[in-house]
Amino acid sequence: MDRFALILVIIGALNWGLIALFQFDLVASLFGGQSAFLSRVVYGLVGLAGLYCITLLFKERDRTAE
Repeated sequence: MDRFALILVIIGALNWGLIALFQFDLVASLFGGQSAFLSRVVYGLVGLAGLYCITLLFKERDRTAE
């Protein structure tokens, strides 16, 4: 679950970077516009993944690799 959430957050970050640099919304262009159902699903999943990733900040890391 952590990896899936991180992938969605990365997709969201890349999309925001494209919007900021080139005024190009990749998610909207792939799924039929910002108000298209699939785009809204992707935006929602990215938002939920961002909220989930907040919990990763407070998790203890496995220190056996030291």
